[in-house]
Amino acid sequence: MTVAVVGTGRMGAAMVGRLTGAGHQVVAYNRSRARAEKLGVAVADTPREAVAGADAIVVSLADDAAVGSVYRAADGLAAGLSEGAVVLETSTVHPDTVRALAPLVTRRGATLLDTPVSGSVSVVERGELTVMAGGDAAALERVRPVLDAFAARVFHLGALGNGAVMKLVVNSVVHALNQALSEALVLAEKAGLPREAAYEVLAASAVAAPFVQYKRAAFEHPDDTPVAFMLDLVAKDLALIDDLAGGVGARMDQLAANRAVVAAAIEAGYGTRDLSAIAEYLRR
Repeated sequence: MTVAVVGTGRMGAAMVGRLTGAGHQVVAYNRSRARAEKLGVAVADTPREAVAGADAIVVSLADDAAVGSVYRAADGLAAGLSEGAVVLETSTVHPDTVRALAPLVTRRGATLLDTPVSGSVSVVERGELTVMAGGDAAALERVRPVLDAFAARVFHLGALGNGAVMKLVVNSVVHALNQALSEALVLAEKAGLPREAAYEVLAASAVAAPFVQYKRAAFEHPDDTPVAFMLDLVAKDLALIDDLAGGVGARMDQLAANRAVVAAAIEAGYGTRDLSAIAEYLRR
């Protein structure tokens, strides 16, 4: 299939690698063209040019503002869509954001699916992401070869927007686990246990979620591990979760505590550090 990838940050770039490895013809667009040019695929000057003629479009952007801009601009994604194309919106955004974009896509005879993913860059590289999909089931089936290039599991959750809801649900647990793991590890250290020994026990205990496993190097050796997900983006996610919870009347007491700690860490200069840097902040 011909696949356009719009947004080649850490996740998008890893998806490009998996897609080309699976034999798909890939065209990439990134606001900073140089990042896309490193990937060894055709690079477009605009989102409109990137998606022209593509069977499927994978979008991977940082936030709601970036997503809205890429779709709505005169030279944006929506303006270049071909009839029958399927847009896979993998960005972590508010469900209302993706629902509002649907008319821009459908008027071009294309289909929008929200397909956010769970997993880190290393999980993409292994082709083991989990996809949470909302939207038309038939369109989802048509683009399964694209998703299968980087995902091991695809859950269809019903109507458009439900994938985005589920991603925020998942991230509410991920970010709470990151906070709890950081606090527990610092507690162990301050009580006299070596960091690596404490982490080894945690990774073999009842709390040994996949997150605990794949973040081990980041927590044990924070100075030697590249950033996978910035704390600034954690703050963005937590704000989206808070907004969704407020809108549906869900009580989330832990969320308020997590937001406060993340905000304090960002204020202290940790915003561009990996989310695991919460532990570093708490060690101060």
